[in-house]
Amino acid sequence: MCELLGMNANVPTDIRFSFAALAKRGGETGPHKDGWGISFYENKGCRSFHDPNPSAQSELAALVKNYPIKSRMVIAHVRKANRGRVALENTHPFTRELWGRAWTFAHNGQLKGVKELPLSFFRPIGTTDSEHAFCFVMDYLVKTFPECPPPKVLDREISDLFAQLRGLGVFNALLTDGRSLYASCSKKLCYIKRQAPFGTATLIDEDVRVDFAAETTPDDKVIVIATQPLTHDEAWTVVTPDSTLILRGGEVI
Repeated sequence: MCELLGMNANVPTDIRFSFAALAKRGGETGPHKDGWGISFYENKGCRSFHDPNPSAQSELAALVKNYPIKSRMVIAHVRKANRGRVALENTHPFTRELWGRAWTFAHNGQLKGVKELPLSFFRPIGTTDSEHAFCFVMDYLVKTFPECPPPKVLDREISDLFAQLRGLGVFNALLTDGRSLYASCSKKLCYIKRQAPFGTATLIDEDVRVDFAAETTPDDKVIVIATQPLTHDEAWTVVTPDSTLILRGGEVI
């Protein structure tokens, strides 16, 4: 299984603290050594880094950990390959354009029969069942809505698509267009919401501690979502299995 990391905030926020923990799990404190990737949204732009090498030893991951990119929306992934060889084209997150926006997707789990789902406009570049599932979602949306629908309609449609894919197996996934973060939980997903009054937190995977009060303003709202908790001195909320969580502006919708 792979591990996911996502962040949604109401102001541009630095994710290096959380990414440092995820990167350690890519071949050092965890077995997810078959590639990694991370995507940052900056307004309508999307900046992505991918590497088929273990993140724990990756010079590119070290650059990301030391590069203070601030974003309202981030998706990251460390991979333990089960379908699709270890290769750049099979590293998550995957990105496609729809309605003039970049959509980004990452997944862990296995989906039986997903490649039997028909595709038309969107096609996978790699060979993972994850990318096929992403293209299936994008295909459905572009065929159903010539233009971007209102948020409530889109929320409902994506929730229904995620429920359909959970019926094929384990579908823990993150999907975003830079405005909303959609999180599907089949079995394992959790999140922490940070807002005033901010406290301190210490990573599980290495001895790093941050005082968020010194890094934020009283109006900041940040939600970090991950496969497993990243800190040991915060109360992480477990996402209900077989459900979809929607985040916007640092809030659970």
